Amino acid sequence: MTNAYEALFIVDMSEGEASVKANVEKFKTLIAENAEVTAVNEWGKRHLAYPINDKNEGYYVLVNFNAAGDFPAELERVFGITEGIMRYMVTRVQA
Repeated sequence: MTNAYEALFIVDMSEGEASVKANVEKFKTLIAENAEVTAVNEWGKRHLAYPINDKNEGYYVLVNFNAAGDFPAELERVFGITEGIMRYMVTRVQA
């Protein structure tokens, strides 16, 4: 059985645009390989509500997907160990 989820993550922009695009593509590909992607919204560069690691801006991406119950935990694990990901949140969406 699959559930609907959304993953919001913020990429550190201090490494340059190529690094941002590489991280965004990495996670879009990872999610697409393990789940059914229903929407991808790249919100782009945004000012943060509060500084994270002394940085005031980040690149926001929201991905909606349907997946089995064990995939979100693995996705969060990969977010957590990836350089350049400032913050992330994976939540189950109630239909």
